[in-house]
Amino acid sequence: MNEGRRTAATRTPDLHQLRIFTVLAEELHFGRTAARLFTTQPAVSRQVRALEDALGVAVFDRTSRAVSLTPAGRALLPEAREVLAAVDRLHAVAERHLREVAGSLRVGGIGGEATTNYAQAVLAGLAQEHPRLAVELRALGFGEQFQALLGGDVDIAFLREPVPAGIQVLPLSRERRVVCLPADDPLAAHTAVSLADLARHTVVDVPSWASRAWWEHWSADPRPDGAPVRYGPVVDDVESMLTTVARGQGIAFLPARARDFYPRPGVRYLDVPELPPSTAVLAWNGRHRDRPDIAAVRAVAARLRIRSGSGRGQG
Repeated sequence: MNEGRRTAATRTPDLHQLRIFTVLAEELHFGRTAARLFTTQPAVSRQVRALEDALGVAVFDRTSRAVSLTPAGRALLPEAREVLAAVDRLHAVAERHLREVAGSLRVGGIGGEATTNYAQAVLAGLAQEHPRLAVELRALGFGEQFQALLGGDVDIAFLREPVPAGIQVLPLSRERRVVCLPADDPLAAHTAVSLADLARHTVVDVPSWASRAWWEHWSADPRPDGAPVRYGPVVDDVESMLTTVARGQGIAFLPARARDFYPRPGVRYLDVPELPPSTAVLAWNGRHRDRPDIAAVRAVAARLRIRSGSGRGQG
């Protein structure tokens, strides 16, 4: 076809024609272009002719043996690609708004879990992707943490394993556990102790409505030799726990980050190497897994977890 086609443009090319133009410009072969676009060679030819009629210039020189861009085609190709890229961006923005979740999300946290770097990263990512979703934060006590999720008082929560049936989790971080001792305890001069060293120490307890399995896990009950733990005063949050420990009324176990989160006069933190690590999790009621707001948080947390290379978990 002669590149010097001089008919006046009569209409605006459509996106389908522009996509065929860009693919044919890459392939310079009607058969390969048709295969890439899942159409036929005659259909490609018709759309190219329609594009040239719309633009008023020839964009390809084609013979029985070869296809090449005309000077006009070479000049128009980057413009066509920019138009298609702009349309793709338009659809992407529309899709983001379609997926955007609005409303209010009630977020619980036990101890300082909601203020950790991983929890803050999840909440920051959620705010960026779903700015119309307002977040309400609520501190949870040891006794209410699981009931709050199962009963609907909070929608998601930053907790520590183990969790009871009905609650699903996405692991976020793992770390060692430490024992909290009164500063005047003879063992407080050490940097690490064994569970056998702690055999005669009283462990603080939690309210009767708290998960017994969860607290026995944290109290290492029973001990490796099968001996049961002796429990003492009841506490329902970290602050009352540390106050009780500082007064010499019991000991307790916490994640290792407690050293930085809860430095307290009268309390010493010691490593207990034989304890398995603690896992911090994002938790939700399994019945609400696919609710749009909860699914949005799960998606953000999962992406952050993949980027940080966190270990495998239940999502």
